[in-house]
Amino acid sequence: MIETKTPQAQNVLAPETLDFYREAMAAFEEGGVPYLVGGAYAYARYTGIVRHTKDFDVFVRPRDFDRALDVFTRKGWKTERTFAHWLGKGFQGDDFVDVIFSSGNGVARVDDEWFEHAVDETVLDRPAKLVPAEEMIWSKSFIMERERFDGADVAHVLHSRATDLDWDRLLRRFEPHGGWRVLFAHLVLFGYIYPGRAGLIPGRVLETLAGRLRSDTAGEEDERICRGPILSRSQYLVDILQWGYEDARLRPEGNMSPEEVERWTLAAEKDGDLSQLAAIEGE
Repeated sequence: MIETKTPQAQNVLAPETLDFYREAMAAFEEGGVPYLVGGAYAYARYTGIVRHTKDFDVFVRPRDFDRALDVFTRKGWKTERTFAHWLGKGFQGDDFVDVIFSSGNGVARVDDEWFEHAVDETVLDRPAKLVPAEEMIWSKSFIMERERFDGADVAHVLHSRATDLDWDRLLRRFEPHGGWRVLFAHLVLFGYIYPGRAGLIPGRVLETLAGRLRSDTAGEEDERICRGPILSRSQYLVDILQWGYEDARLRPEGNMSPEEVERWTLAAEKDGDLSQLAAIEGE
């Protein structure tokens, strides 16, 4: 097991940025808004890999989302409800804090268990609680965009924490809507990436998932659901727009409304590659 540590942000980020992050944490605490720190700080704690991005990720329960943004407003900071189904932001100049209560695909919604299993840590010289490793794996496992794939993050967390994970909870997280296949795919890849450490994944977990794969009878020929958009908001548009598949992100299969899906898809034009959509629309 490698030794892990939190990032020494003081050596990388500007003092005013660090002060903003600290002030935001203090404001949440003073406002009585429970929050968890995720992103680079939690990732460094679990893997020892230190990296810095110009944002600060905090996770809150959905019911606390509006209160969390109100905390910023009362401080005189600009806020925005960037995507109503999962993300808002608080700004001070060019610095910002991401306030997250779900995931872009609507799958990994923050619930009480995130807080029950949170990890105590010191972040920027302040006591804080981190997103659990299991929930980090759960949310990152579904990010398979053309411009961003979090599979390496998943592999690194598994490499460092496999022996400490609550595997029963992790399996349960991936249970809805066939998500266990996504977990199984990452675990198979782990054995390819680290052939000498493949044994870190409990045999009972692999046997359980392999057994489900052998006995699964889903996927009848008339099944018209495509879960591809859960993995990538841009790369499976042809399936939905041209091939007649139903988008698994939409209720009741998923947790998103048509309006939320549309806005999330259009945002991909700015953040990623929508050449597929352009080709479809050009026909």
